[in-house]
Amino acid sequence: MKLTKEDARNLLHDSELRVTAPRLAVLRVLAAAETPLSHTEVLEQLGETDWDPATVYRNLVKLREAKVAVVASRAEGIDRYALASTHDDGHRHPHFVCEDCGKVACLPAELTASLKIDGPWEKSVKEATVQLRGHCPDCLAAA
Repeated sequence: MKLTKEDARNLLHDSELRVTAPRLAVLRVLAAAETPLSHTEVLEQLGETDWDPATVYRNLVKLREAKVAVVASRAEGIDRYALASTHDDGHRHPHFVCEDCGKVACLPAELTASLKIDGPWEKSVKEATVQLRGHCPDCLAAA
């Protein structure tokens, strides 16, 4: 999803966050991403900037705390961020982690539809993180 600079400003303002150049840039990177991004991947997408990696990290944390972004995946202990508003489910859907290239991709929620249960496990299952691991289509094709 493309996010104009003005839309990004409005989103930050509506979330009661201060509008800063690094925060705008990080927000626009997350909005343009098709998959959840790690801190390192956000830095790569930003390219050459005057901001140090710690500034970018602090902005990711601030966006998460304000619920503008979510940690969509913690595959291999690495937080991967996504814009919260890009999915109606708050990015609580299954992800696929490629064991070759490390890419994390969003999968359709239909994959976990059969996990709906009643009883004491209902809330736990509904809020659980589902991650499939294997080889993504690109890596399988390259093999």
